[in-house]
Amino acid sequence: MNRLARAWDSDLAYSFRHSPVAVVAAAVSLTIILAAVLSPWIAPHNPFNPATLVLMDGFTPPMEPNAFTGNVYLLGTDNQGRDILSTILYGARLSLFVGFSAVLFSMVLGITLGLIAGWRGGWVDSLLMRIADVQLSFPSILIALLIFGIARGVIPPAYRETMAVWVLIVAIGLSEWVQFARVVRGAAMVEKSKEYVQAARVIGVHPARIVATHILPNVMGPVLVIATIGLALAIIAEATLSFLGVGVPPTQPSLGTLIRIGQGFLFSGEWWIILFPSIALLALALSVNLLGDWLRDALNPRLK
Repeated sequence: MNRLARAWDSDLAYSFRHSPVAVVAAAVSLTIILAAVLSPWIAPHNPFNPATLVLMDGFTPPMEPNAFTGNVYLLGTDNQGRDILSTILYGARLSLFVGFSAVLFSMVLGITLGLIAGWRGGWVDSLLMRIADVQLSFPSILIALLIFGIARGVIPPAYRETMAVWVLIVAIGLSEWVQFARVVRGAAMVEKSKEYVQAARVIGVHPARIVATHILPNVMGPVLVIATIGLALAIIAEATLSFLGVGVPPTQPSLGTLIRIGQGFLFSGEWWIILFPSIALLALALSVNLLGDWLRDALNPRLK
């Protein structure tokens, strides 16, 4: 209880309570995440179980009874009779899984390489930073497309569909590690020149222990900000790749896949198939991005 009380009275909690944008963004993000995680229990239907689909319910408008079956769906159905609300819940679950996994992968890779570059310096630092500079000269989505294409060419055809999600995670993660590495490298170079690090080196503490126990905790603040903003970027990157048809397979559609499917029926009058997944993706990415902006300002000592 004392820890909770101290956390509630901290500067970060005070900043959060007095930021209406952060509170609303956190509420929206938490609602979407909980709905996605609990989708197997709260979704009206399982849209990816062929046994539960009724083709006669296809193209049912929102809140209108179907002309053949009389069934009513809150957000309507798609061309296969799948409930749009259920597909959004299941699709958001997959999008969040890819986003969180890709950010975690890029964060671990970027922190590791950034600490190595900042601590070792010399040619190791130059090599890693030149690789980072080359990657930054290309849009991250093109890097992800290249990595995804190479991985798809290496993986045997029989395993491509089952490995598609993991390939997508690796592709997005490898395209986003540079931001973590550059920030951590700069912070590590500053920290390693301070007196407490020099004292630890003088008394013979192993460099790996110095990096893990002294330098790493002091660079986690900027890393958390980048990770929060990077989550929104990873979700958008996944949606972009899936919209282009190189993301998750149709049997496991994400929000990007649902938008791609709905785009094919936009000009034929079935507007709801693309509208509601697009709104869900926009709300999720915007709320997470606003949380990242608030966290960046709250952890910036110059703004206090």
